[in-house]
Amino acid sequence: MPNTYYPEPKTEKCWWRDGVIYQIYPRSFADSNGDGVGDLKGIISRLDYIAELGVSAIWLSPINPSPDYDFGYDVSNYLDVDPKYGTLADYKELLRQAHSRNLRVILDLVLNHTSSEHPWFQASKLSRDNEFSDYYLWRDGANGKKPNNWLSVFDQATGWEYIKERDQYYFHMFVRQQPDLNWRNPKVYEEMMNVFRFWSDLGTDGFRLDVFNVYFKDENFRSNPFKFGNYMPFNWQAHIYDCDQPEMLTAVRDIRKILNAYPQRYVVGETFLSSPEKLQRYAGEDKLHGIFDFAFLFAPHRPEAYRKIIRQIEAESGDQIWPTYVSNNHDTQRSASRYGLGESDDRLKVHAALVLLLRGTPFLYYGEEIGQRETNVPRSKLMDPVGRRFWPINKGRDGCRAPMQWNNQHCAGFTSGKPWNAVHPDYETRNVSAQLHDPRSLYTFYKQLIALRRQFRVFQVGSIELVDEKNENVLAFKRSLNGKSAFVLLNFSQLPATCVVPEITAKTGFVQKFSNKEIAAFNEKSELVLNGDQALILIQK
Repeated sequence: MPNTYYPEPKTEKCWWRDGVIYQIYPRSFADSNGDGVGDLKGIISRLDYIAELGVSAIWLSPINPSPDYDFGYDVSNYLDVDPKYGTLADYKELLRQAHSRNLRVILDLVLNHTSSEHPWFQASKLSRDNEFSDYYLWRDGANGKKPNNWLSVFDQATGWEYIKERDQYYFHMFVRQQPDLNWRNPKVYEEMMNVFRFWSDLGTDGFRLDVFNVYFKDENFRSNPFKFGNYMPFNWQAHIYDCDQPEMLTAVRDIRKILNAYPQRYVVGETFLSSPEKLQRYAGEDKLHGIFDFAFLFAPHRPEAYRKIIRQIEAESGDQIWPTYVSNNHDTQRSASRYGLGESDDRLKVHAALVLLLRGTPFLYYGEEIGQRETNVPRSKLMDPVGRRFWPINKGRDGCRAPMQWNNQHCAGFTSGKPWNAVHPDYETRNVSAQLHDPRSLYTFYKQLIALRRQFRVFQVGSIELVDEKNENVLAFKRSLNGKSAFVLLNFSQLPATCVVPEITAKTGFVQKFSNKEIAAFNEKSELVLNGDQALILIQK
């Protein structure tokens, strides 16, 4: 799709579109009481740091009470805060403190399933005829077999678990301690809508919806057909009956109606089995504000791979749907380990410029701004159910959830006690304190890029055009707004590379606004020569 140009969108101010969102995994960010687990008071103590970085909002992974079979993604009470993180009063104080610093707060809502310790499930499993009996997906066996062939992602065996009291099976798409809710039950549906109202009434600014597109399952419980997959048995099915049911469209519109009653509320969804095509299905004017696309999390370090993703996302988004971009999160190996070159952060700076300067909302993950690496957790100490099931092919998610590295003191300044998860051994040299005032540090680069994005509105809402699209080493794109342009030129090679952009010559009116390397130069052919691992931003005078 050469020379594709995407029109300028509406330009009114909008915090979630114009800014940058910073994800915090609460148990790993900052511990205020020395019990080894991060908490809300710890986050409050670090709000100045977050505000100084320049982001617009923080997204908190689940803070609801949970027995932690899946570390917060198995909720036992939707309307309270887990005591290990603090109290509802602590959350209200976090909101107050964040808002005083012009920071918004987004909560992670896990509404597809509850914990098996949730009072609803405890009642539901007792009989077939009580108030909560139809809150979950119960089904009789068929001729001594499971109700159908639906699988569990984490267990990778049947998703059906037998309960003697009811002489029935319940379905769980994830671990067996996470029974799926029956969203077709009007009582369950209203309970879920009330969750949005409760947290919005407190002043919460937005929500991230965990695996929202699997809320509804086929009402006839038909088995999924076979397809070729990978090492995970779950991926050997085409998930047409346990995912993306038509009723989900009504649900997202109802969610949006609720949030529209509050000023400047935002909702972004995590699509399970994500694809760019699902942007149009679930995002838009009367649906969700945004849909995560995770292609960057798995892309190889090549310009063409990223160009392909950008083309796909932009083709699906057009000028009506706002994209999201993410290079790190709580489920995948950290980018510093995927792309890092030893202790050098040059390549990470290139990726930072890519994520932060594309058309869309960038999401950062705590520690990304200092190049925090994946922690190597031995098999004997794995806690994550994914790692325990698939090691060594998949070593799980413990490594990307290690404590934040604040300084070179005990446990990287995360806790005064024993941390719940291992701290990366490089914390003595790689930490916030070491990078905070270093003008050449990765942290400083992130801070400067975020400031650049805030200063120049072209990077917030300007159109995007891919340029020099055949270049094997350089990813280049043009951002335009109101007749003014900026160019982002990213050399993915460690060696110098040329970039041919006719609009950019030694005599044109562009200034080198920002770069992580020495000034780029022109060769005798008037081609712009970038240094190895260089991110260069040019802005029209």
